[in-house]
Amino acid sequence: MKTDIHPKYDAAEFRCACGNVISTRSTRKTVLLGICNVCHPFYTGQQKFVDTAGRVDKFQQRLAKTQAAQAAAAATGKKKK
Repeated sequence: MKTDIHPKYDAAEFRCACGNVISTRSTRKTVLLGICNVCHPFYTGQQKFVDTAGRVDKFQQRLAKTQAAQAAAAATGKKKK
């Protein structure tokens, strides 16, 4: 390896917003995280399915409307022949 071209790789702290501190090695001394494995809902088992603003219902209504329009177009296409 060439000398004086690589960054220093020293001990570092990764600090989460929840207060968890992870010690590892990095080119930076301190890294601030927004979420970690201790407070992430997937890892804590507190994950919830939230249907905000009825997105699933809106999609199903749009799908039904599209299928009805396609069926109407197909019926109109058969009558012209």
